[in-house]
Amino acid sequence: MIMEEKPSKYTKEYWLFAFSPTYKEEELTEIHKRLVKKRRMLGKSELKTGKWLIFVNRENINEVWEKIKLATEEGILGIEAKVSTAKPKPTDIGYEKDKHVICVYTYDWTDDKDVKRVREELRKLGITNKIPYKADEDTIKGKYAARGHKRISKYYE
Repeated sequence: MIMEEKPSKYTKEYWLFAFSPTYKEEELTEIHKRLVKKRRMLGKSELKTGKWLIFVNRENINEVWEKIKLATEEGILGIEAKVSTAKPKPTDIGYEKDKHVICVYTYDWTDDKDVKRVREELRKLGITNKIPYKADEDTIKGKYAARGHKRISKYYE
C-alpha cells in the first residue's frame, strides 16, 4: 500500500492522522469537536486518553509513520495516531526542526494493561528505545518538558 502523504514533505497541515477501525467514526473534520470534548471532560475529571510519544529524525519519519499508520488502521495499536509534518510550527514547546513526533493514543491512561499492550506492539514495529507516555490532561494544561515541567510522563519504557 502506498502512503498518500509523507510527513517529511507535507506542509499543508501540522498533523497527519490514522484511526483504528473502532474509532474511525470520528473523522478528521471532527478534530476540533474532539478537542472541545476533551476540554469538557477535563473539567469533569473524566478525561482519560493519553499517548505514547515517539520522536523520530526526519530521514526516518516516513518509514516509521507508515508502519504505525497501518498498525493503527488495522486495530493493532491504540485508538488513534498522528504524526507532525514538515509545516513549521508556531509554538514554543521545543520541537526540533529535524525531528518529528508520532503520538499513539490509548483510550485510558489508567488502564495499565492496555497502555503496556500498545507499548509492546510498538516494540514489535521497531520502536525499541525508551519513550514517554503522557496523559492528554497534561497536554491540555500546557505541561511540556521543554517548558520546564518535570515528571509529566505517566510511563517511560
